[in-house]
Amino acid sequence: MQVLVINSGSSSIKYQLLDPMSGTVAASGQVTRIGEPVAQGAPTVEHHSEGRTLEHDGAIPDHAAGLRVVFDLFARSGHDLAGAGLAAVGHRVVHGGEVFYRPTLITDAVVKSIDELSSLAPLHNPANVTGIRSARELLPEVPQVAVFDTAFFHGLPPAAKTYAIDAKVAAAHGIRRYGFHGTSHEYVSEQVAELLGRDPASVNQIVLHLGNGASASAIRGGRAIDTTMGLTPLEGLVMGTRSGDIDPGIIPHLARTAGLDIDGIDELLNRNSGIKGLSGVNDFRALFELIDSGDAAARLAYDVYVHRLRRYIGAYLVELGRVDAITFTAGVGENNAQVRADALAGLTRFGITVDPVLNTAKDRAARYISPPEAEVAALVVPTNEELAIARAAARLVRQ
Repeated sequence: MQVLVINSGSSSIKYQLLDPMSGTVAASGQVTRIGEPVAQGAPTVEHHSEGRTLEHDGAIPDHAAGLRVVFDLFARSGHDLAGAGLAAVGHRVVHGGEVFYRPTLITDAVVKSIDELSSLAPLHNPANVTGIRSARELLPEVPQVAVFDTAFFHGLPPAAKTYAIDAKVAAAHGIRRYGFHGTSHEYVSEQVAELLGRDPASVNQIVLHLGNGASASAIRGGRAIDTTMGLTPLEGLVMGTRSGDIDPGIIPHLARTAGLDIDGIDELLNRNSGIKGLSGVNDFRALFELIDSGDAAARLAYDVYVHRLRRYIGAYLVELGRVDAITFTAGVGENNAQVRADALAGLTRFGITVDPVLNTAKDRAARYISPPEAEVAALVVPTNEELAIARAAARLVRQ
C-alpha cells in the first residue's frame, strides 16, 4: 500500500509517497516559488527518489502546473502515479473549523466547505483547496482524504477553548480556540506513550512543537486539554516570524498611531514579528551566530522566546497536576540542545532534570534527555506529520 501525501502552501507544495504501515518513503520533494518569477537555472522542483535527485528549473505558474511537473518526475524516477495503484492521496488542511474534526473523504461538498473556512485561515486554507482541486483533476480515480491540523484539539474543554468576548458575537463568527499542529501533537504523544511503554490513556504529557511555527499542548490520557494556538496560528509562543501572545490593545493602538490598516497589522504580526522582528533573522542557526558575536538584539530575542516557552510549561504543569513526560519536537525542538536545556532549567523540584550528556548527543532517534532517576521524562521525539497523514488516510479508505 502506498499513499501520496500533499501539503500545499501559498507558493509551495511539499509531498511524499510512502507506505503508511512501515513508514518507508519511496519518494519526496518540494515545489517552490509557485506563481513567482524565477531566476534562470534556479530549480523550482526538487524530487528525491532512491538516492537520486531530479530537478525542474522552469517557472511554475500555478499549483496544477506544479503537480503536473511532480507527476512527470515521479514517472522519470520509476513511480508512475497514475498506474501505481495508490491507496489514497492525503492532504494536509490547516483549518477544519467546527465542521471537520476527523479525517474526511474529499467530495465536491467537502472542498466547498473547506474553502468557506478560509476566513478563519486566509493564509492557509485557500492554498490547501488549490492543491486538493489540482490533485483531484490529475488523479480522479484515487480516493482523496483531508486531514485537519485542528482536529486533535476539537474536543478542548469549554474553559480552554472559549474566549471571554461577547458570546453572541463569538458564536456568529466561529470565534473559539481551535489549536494547530494537531497532527504533530497527536503523533508525537502516541510515540511518547510507546517510548514509555505505557498505555496512552495513562500518560499526562506536555508536547512542545518548536519550529518556525511553534505550539505547545497539554495532553491528559491521550486527549488534548489545552494548547497555545487559538483562532489562528498566531496566538501563543514566540515564533520565527509570528508574535505569539500580545496585548490585543496593540492592534487599535497601531491603527491610530502608526496609520496601519488591518492588512498591514496582519502582515506585521504574522510575517515581521517574533524572532525576526526582534533580531532581523528567523533561523535559529543565524540567531545563535548573532548571539555568539555579541549582538544584544539577538540575545533579547532568544530570552523573550525562552521566557514565553517557560511560562506555558509552568501553566501546563499546574493544569495537568501530574506530568509524566515533557517532549520536544520539530526543527528547533529536535535539533537545538540549548533551547531544551534553557526551557527546563531550574525545575528539579518539579521532578524535571536534563542530563547534559544525553541532551547534546548527536542522535536523530526518539530518546530520553533526562537521567534515569528523573520523576518526569524529558524526551526528544521526531515528528512525522506526513506518516500520520498517510496512516489516517489509509485507515479511512480501508473502512
